[in-house]
Amino acid sequence: MYTINRRSFIAGGLSLALPLPGWATSTVRPVSRDRWHLRIAPTLVKFDGRRGRAQGVNGTVPGPLVRLREGDRVRLAVTNALDEDSSIHWHGLLLPWQMDGVPGVSFDGIRPGETFDYEFTVRQHGTYWYHSHSGFQEQTGVYGPLVIDPRDADPVDYDREHIVLLSDWTFEHPKRVLANLKMADDYYNPNRLAVSNFSSTAGDRRVGAGLADRLAWARMRMTMTDIADVTGKTYTYLMNGLDAAGNWSGQFQPGERVRLRIINGSAMSFFNVRIPGAEMTVVQADGQNVEPVTVDEFQIGTAETYDVIVRLEDHAYTLMAESMDRSGYVRGTLSPQPGMMAEVPPLRSPPVLTMQDMGHPGHDNHGATSSHRSDTPDHAHRDHHKSTRTNRATAFLDEDPVRRDFGIGPGVANLNDAPFSRLDHPGIGLDDVSHRTLRYSQVKSLVRNKDPRNPSRVLELHLTGNMHRYMWSFDGRRFSEVAGPIELTYGERLRMILVNNTMMAHPIHLHGLFFELVNGNGPYNPRKNVINVKPAERLAVDITADEPGPWAFHCHLLYHMKAGMMRIVRVSEPDDV
Repeated sequence: MYTINRRSFIAGGLSLALPLPGWATSTVRPVSRDRWHLRIAPTLVKFDGRRGRAQGVNGTVPGPLVRLREGDRVRLAVTNALDEDSSIHWHGLLLPWQMDGVPGVSFDGIRPGETFDYEFTVRQHGTYWYHSHSGFQEQTGVYGPLVIDPRDADPVDYDREHIVLLSDWTFEHPKRVLANLKMADDYYNPNRLAVSNFSSTAGDRRVGAGLADRLAWARMRMTMTDIADVTGKTYTYLMNGLDAAGNWSGQFQPGERVRLRIINGSAMSFFNVRIPGAEMTVVQADGQNVEPVTVDEFQIGTAETYDVIVRLEDHAYTLMAESMDRSGYVRGTLSPQPGMMAEVPPLRSPPVLTMQDMGHPGHDNHGATSSHRSDTPDHAHRDHHKSTRTNRATAFLDEDPVRRDFGIGPGVANLNDAPFSRLDHPGIGLDDVSHRTLRYSQVKSLVRNKDPRNPSRVLELHLTGNMHRYMWSFDGRRFSEVAGPIELTYGERLRMILVNNTMMAHPIHLHGLFFELVNGNGPYNPRKNVINVKPAERLAVDITADEPGPWAFHCHLLYHMKAGMMRIVRVSEPDDV
């Protein structure tokens, strides 16, 4: 994948074994500790029968499980045995900004051969993860799970747990992947629509109508099959460090309440997660406890985490994680005994975007699958849900939008004239399935949020990009073009409105602070550290600026962040108020 020179081979001690981390193979629950030593170094991996060079933590990809306890004062010593700078960011953790692990924002990074001591008091519990924020190391193996046990009784009742860490791997150098995307935006798209597809996308209408739609997409410099930038054409999808053939396996006793801590630790991939023949009860989102919601499938965006409870009978089940664009999958097996297997469902047909997905409700793509079609089997249930909860959540849509000071140009291919709320949408490609799917509108905090104040001001940000040029930005400006940070006053209550002007779903992450997703639950609006903003969507989050310091704010699709979709949010010190 990339070159490891002699210096890094010797200094890093390149591992010749291909071990899995202990948490991925053992049924024994590790205990929390307050002292950790993590070593980032070159290692080898083997996926799809091919060997490759990686950058791992403590000799494995993914790295070891870091298990902490709420209330403890912890020290995590991270040694860099690479021949380049490195770092670790503790995703979703509340901590002093100097410990956040973002080079150029919160510290200088960890130089080769040096050790950095992260030290902080653990102020929360739940399922999280960690990863490098240096270069492309998150793609090349520097990531792992992080679980924090509660100081008091856990409100989630369970008998056994398994961590399920999903990720993506490429044998190409990540810089080559980015160069390929800049050269041809559909370089990794296995579902390009040819001229022969015009009649099929037009349904029973004439071919000319299909051509008209195609021209409309061309004017926006987009295509209806651009679901994911990087796909199974180069990616091998992993579950706990194993590919689909490796078939990670977790055991249970029939009748137990099994907690699956599901983490999307990928660089660029959304996954649709299901267990055919079993239902899942979602009990936690991004480390925060939520009121239980029972579903058959859910979409997990890059960097999100969901904890689910399952009760399984005395036979094997397939744990299926299908990429959102359906170009590949990874599966595991849950079974009462080792060695058992269950049927693996085939990949479903790739989804197709519509003009409605781009905020053009006057178009219907003449029969193409719509990402918010209203004729799905559970339509009646959704209508009732919308009438009670979602309508209250979208009242902010009546507010006057902030005037845009940018227009269509080299870095902005499209501006949506009619963005709308999509909180009740389950995710691209899941709108027409017949079973229950999770929607943001269903997620409700288990406890009341601490800050009951209404926001004192509104900040509107537009997610912008040009897929053909592979330029991504906020408000039409890439990170390198932004003069300064977004300034927040310590203690203020802010409403941030996010408007997606692109055809891609963007998982937006704010370091150091939690979003409160405005979804109609008032003081029980869910707290999340990643918000997936769907194409043509306009949504709101409330933020209490109670963590001083500079914090990274970015799309968690790694190549989008590298291409410019990043800002800095700076919260003033209390003494500055």
